[in-house]
Amino acid sequence: MSARDRIRAVAETLREPRSVNWISEQADAAWSTTNEELQDLVDQGQLRRVEAGETTRYQPDYTRLLFEEIRTLIEENAREELLNELAAITEEIEEWQATYDVETWEELEQSLADGDLASAELRERRDVIAFWRENEEDRRLIKHALELYSDVEAAREQMTDVADRATS
Repeated sequence: MSARDRIRAVAETLREPRSVNWISEQADAAWSTTNEELQDLVDQGQLRRVEAGETTRYQPDYTRLLFEEIRTLIEENAREELLNELAAITEEIEEWQATYDVETWEELEQSLADGDLASAELRERRDVIAFWRENEEDRRLIKHALELYSDVEAAREQMTDVADRATS
């Protein structure tokens, strides 16, 4: 993996704004190369520059990432597949609600403080909480994808029609 690839890999996984120095260190790349690559990523709209006092920090463009995830869901799945996945997620959450007699993962998390749970039960509940949170995020993205599905399909058809006319 090249230095620029490593820089991009680090930049794409940032959870909070980070400096050129931090990213350079994590990517094991020269500061000047890191600075140039980060500037390119900003120019491409993949990163945002955040001024924090006298330090410039960088973070992913979370809005762009959200729309890219939604677009990928639409492009890689038929509407029926998304609906089926949404139903499976809902079913799994309902099973957890019934099993643990809670409505939300937050309530399940509060149950971890119960002093009478064995360590295996604590681990199981922590695992369920992680899966539940992930399911809720997936459900949110799938719902967005379904809301936009028809619009994206119409735009794709329009692009195909324009391309067909241009080649005729």
